[in-house]
Amino acid sequence: MTAALPPQPLIAANHLCVKLGGVEVLHDISMSVHPGEIVTILGPNGSGKSTLLKALLGLVPAEHGAVSHAEGLRIGYVPQKLMIDRTMPLTARRFLSLPNRCSRAEGEAALARVGVAEVADRPMSGLSGGQFQRVLLARALLSRPQLLIMDEPTQGLDQPGEAAFYRLIEEVRTQTGAAVLMVSHDLHVVMSASDRVICLNGHICCEGTPRVVSSAPEYRALFGVGTQGALALYQHVHDHDHDHDHGHGHDHAHPHHHPASAHSHAKDHPHAG
Repeated sequence: MTAALPPQPLIAANHLCVKLGGVEVLHDISMSVHPGEIVTILGPNGSGKSTLLKALLGLVPAEHGAVSHAEGLRIGYVPQKLMIDRTMPLTARRFLSLPNRCSRAEGEAALARVGVAEVADRPMSGLSGGQFQRVLLARALLSRPQLLIMDEPTQGLDQPGEAAFYRLIEEVRTQTGAAVLMVSHDLHVVMSASDRVICLNGHICCEGTPRVVSSAPEYRALFGVGTQGALALYQHVHDHDHDHDHGHGHDHAHPHHHPASAHSHAKDHPHAG
């Protein structure tokens, strides 16, 4: 009896290198996202996170290497920032029909799915940060994506807002089966919502499950200085006894887990960190 073949990736980068203004900002990136998984790209400012998303979407060209998509792949995209003219009377319902029109019922169902059915007739410029991000997510979901790509989706939200949004992403994955690829720097929240974490700093420093990556020396080299507050908060929240049920099945970081099993690229790049 032959073993079942692993599912083909929805999207993959193979030895991808990207230059901006003549400067190489991404070096030898090989990564993939498979059906149904949540993958987070984590890295400091200037590490190339947003550029990697743009390269995967075909918005910036590769200097070397290649990006491949599954045939007919449907992608939903939630941008990092979206400026809405405050003088424009654009309601959330009308925003959902940009650029592709959706019916009133489809729009209402999308807003209800992300928990903001009540904002349909409110102007986009008057929404809170959390409501605005949920409307962006609702619009992305209208295309029934197989892959949802999000660039810093919780930027500007407070910690409870971040946590609520990541819980929503997990629910969307469960309900729709869509894979999720997101960029974040929210160390203390994002870990628990991810199946795999990729640490990026121009190249892939390490990758693996959240608890493995959080113990990897390459991760600590990147985030151990200057982010003690966020890292300490994450450890305070999640380094505890797991004998009781916390309502989810994801692993959390514990420093004693085996950093050696992280998929590390640091040895190939002595400038890591």
